[in-house]
Amino acid sequence: MTERSSVVEMFAEDATGDAPEPASPAKARRELLERFVEVRRGSERLAAPLSAEDQLAQSMPDASPTKWHLAHTTWFFETFILKPRGYAAFDPAFGYLFNSYYEALGARQPRPERGLLTRPSSAEVMAYRRHVDAAMIELLDRPSVDPELAELVVLGFAHEEQHQELILMDIQHLFAQNVLRPAYQTGPAAKATQGAVSAAPTFIERPGGLVEIGHHGDGFVFDNERPSHLVHLAPHRLANRLATNAEWQAFMMDGGYGRPELWLSDGWACARTNEWEAPLYWERKAAAWWRFSLNGMAEVEPDAPVVHVSYYEADAFARWSGRRLPTEAEWEAAAHDARRPGAFLDDGQFEPQPCTNGDGLAQMFGDVWEWTASPYTGYPGYRPAEGAVGEYNGKFMINQMVLRGGSCFTPRRHVRATYRNFFAPHQRWQAAGVRLADD
Repeated sequence: MTERSSVVEMFAEDATGDAPEPASPAKARRELLERFVEVRRGSERLAAPLSAEDQLAQSMPDASPTKWHLAHTTWFFETFILKPRGYAAFDPAFGYLFNSYYEALGARQPRPERGLLTRPSSAEVMAYRRHVDAAMIELLDRPSVDPELAELVVLGFAHEEQHQELILMDIQHLFAQNVLRPAYQTGPAAKATQGAVSAAPTFIERPGGLVEIGHHGDGFVFDNERPSHLVHLAPHRLANRLATNAEWQAFMMDGGYGRPELWLSDGWACARTNEWEAPLYWERKAAAWWRFSLNGMAEVEPDAPVVHVSYYEADAFARWSGRRLPTEAEWEAAAHDARRPGAFLDDGQFEPQPCTNGDGLAQMFGDVWEWTASPYTGYPGYRPAEGAVGEYNGKFMINQMVLRGGSCFTPRRHVRATYRNFFAPHQRWQAAGVRLADD
């Protein structure tokens, strides 16, 4: 790969589909350094409202303490970028404590036991970040940045942005276990209720035929977004907006959680075992439903997108609606035409917002991740990257479903039309919702 393709053009299109302006190699290297500082400070801003006790606790095996996220993202830069270039590890023990799932790099702290790591302290983790940041800045401030280094650094950005989203997801789940229902941030979230589209969704005709799916050309993407390939789509229709809380409440009032004919077998067993009767974080108070978010408790906003539902729930809701979930190919083909993104992490609201424009496809990016009907697997011709970095995506291609579009917890520049997120069908703590489709 040439320096131009790997350094200048490594920043992929943003969530609106707009590609960055070309830059000189010198400007691109400067932007690489500035972006490094921006991403690293972004994680620390998310941790700033949290006490040391908040940053240590782990609410379930799937979640991780904030302190661990801050250390692990630092370990990533240290392990994959600095150490191969002659850097001495800040503390050799951190390789065991803060490795996540990279089997090729050795043993690690068991994921369900990350909350037991009272040491190192939060202060020591921040010292670790400062030490690694200084080494990275020195490395990136050199006159020349080779293409291999640049690609790994940008992968590090994307990796840390994923953990920024996880910090918010995990803190919301942690705080939800506290009977005080503490708010992560003070003051109510801004709600875009004025002008909200409350009418039934309209379904927009989408043509069939051969469409190209997956990323091609220059720009950073994860390996699971490649290679681009042709997919045949039958004519179909997509809802112009996301499913709302009011529509979900209608599903609930019609006995949706108690009707086995709507559910996949595994989903029905999961819902019964876990006694689901509403989305995660919903609580009934008298005659009304309330919802816990990072802004604390508030009554459910009828026109806002429903969020924190599993694939099983999304599929049951779609059946109840007489519709289905879109495939990821249908979603991606439509997303290239979408230009009205919703709320992202950058907006600081941490709440999906009601749709305010009923014309065309809205909310395709931001607000909530959208479950698709597609299992997470490799594209035809997929090959994982070589070495330990190749464990990033490929080994998880089993028993998971694809989500698209990003959420109010996702950094705006992190997502694109080809981005493939994935979770197990029973999981609900990610900010996931529903867009309906039909034939």
